Amino acid sequence: MTASHGPLGQPTAYPDRYDAGLLFAIPRAANRASLGIENALPFVGADIWNAYELSWLDARGKPAIAMASVTVPADSPRIVESKSFKLYLNSFNQTRWTGPERVLEALRTDLATATGAAVGIELILPERFGQRRAADLAGICLDGQDIDIETYAPDAGLLRCAATDATVSETLMSRLLKSNCPVTGQPDWACVQIRYTGRPLDRAALLRYLVSFRGHAEFHEHCVERLYVDIMAACRPRELSVYARYTRRGGLDINPWRATPGSPAPDNIPTPRQ
Repeated sequence: MTASHGPLGQPTAYPDRYDAGLLFAIPRAANRASLGIENALPFVGADIWNAYELSWLDARGKPAIAMASVTVPADSPRIVESKSFKLYLNSFNQTRWTGPERVLEALRTDLATATGAAVGIELILPERFGQRRAADLAGICLDGQDIDIETYAPDAGLLRCAATDATVSETLMSRLLKSNCPVTGQPDWACVQIRYTGRPLDRAALLRYLVSFRGHAEFHEHCVERLYVDIMAACRPRELSVYARYTRRGGLDINPWRATPGSPAPDNIPTPRQ
C-alpha cells in the first residue's frame, strides 16, 4: 500500500474506542530502491517518535495521561503513517485500562505488528514531566553563512568536499531543513545534525544542499535516508551520522537518525522548536 490509500489528507472521524486496526503501515522498500538500496542497509538507525497526547481511562473511569517515546528500528520493513498513528493513540481516550503497564503492552504489540519489528517504547508518566528538558542540537551552525541559494529541489550535485586530503572529525548543524508532506503538501520543519569523520565537507555547499529540500515532498524518514546516502556518495566519510528533529504536528514529533554501523544512538532530547 502507498500513503494515498491511507487516512492522511482524508476527512476523518476521530475514534474514541481502542482500535489497533487504525495503524496504517507503509513499506520502506520503494523509497530505498529509488536511492539504490536493494538489499543490505548501508546504515543503522531508528525513527524516534514522541507522543504528547496519550490518555486513557483507568479501571474506574478516571482519565490518565502520559507521554510516550517510541523507537522504530531502521531495519523494520515498514513505517507507520503519522495521521494513522495519531488516530490510533486517540482510540485509547475512552477505553478503560487496568494500568499503564497494559497500555504499554498494547502499544508495543500493535506497533511491532504494524512495522514488522520489535519497537522500543517508554511511557513518561506525569510525575516525570518536569524532568523533560530541551536543548539545541550540538554542532557548528551552518546558517549564518552569507551565500546565495537558488535551488529548492534536492540536488546531490551541490555537495562537495573541501580541497584538502586532511581528515577531520566534526559536528555540523542547521535549523533550515524544510520538506513537505507528500500527501497533503503541509510543510515539515526540522533541525538537522551531521557528524562525520573524513575529508572536510564544504560548508557552503552543504547548506545549499540542505536548503534544496525546501520544495521537496517526502516523508521525514525518507528525507534523512536521502541525506545520508547523498553525503556518503559525495565525500565518502569514514563515519557519518545524520539526525533530524522535526517539529511537532498532531501531538507527535518524528526524529529519524541514520549512521554508519557501530555509531551510538543520539539522545532523545527535544529542541526548543519542538
